[in-house]
Amino acid sequence: MSNLNQAPEAGESAVNSAQQSIAQSTALAMADATDNLRNLNTLSTTAIGVALSQFLETGDSKYVEAISTAQSIVSQGAENFSVVGEKIATVLHETAE
Repeated sequence: MSNLNQAPEAGESAVNSAQQSIAQSTALAMADATDNLRNLNTLSTTAIGVALSQFLETGDSKYVEAISTAQSIVSQGAENFSVVGEKIATVLHETAE
C-alpha cells in the first residue's frame, strides 16, 4: 500500500494526468458520436415520414428513393458510430498498457 501522506512522484503524476485527459477526451468523442447518431435518426425518421406520406398521396416513385436514401444515411451513421467506438476502445486499451 502506498503512503498516502506523500505526494506522488512527478512522472507518476504526469502519467495519471495524461490518462485522465485521454479518458475525458474519449468520453467526449463518444458523446459527440452518440449525438450525431441521434440527430441522423431524427432527421431520417422525419424525412421517411414525409416521403411516405407524399408517396401514399401521389404514388410518385421519387419518394421511394427518398425513403431509401434516408435509410442509407441511418445505416452509414450507425457504421460511423461503430468505428468511433472501436477507435475509442483501442485508444483506451493502449493507454492502459
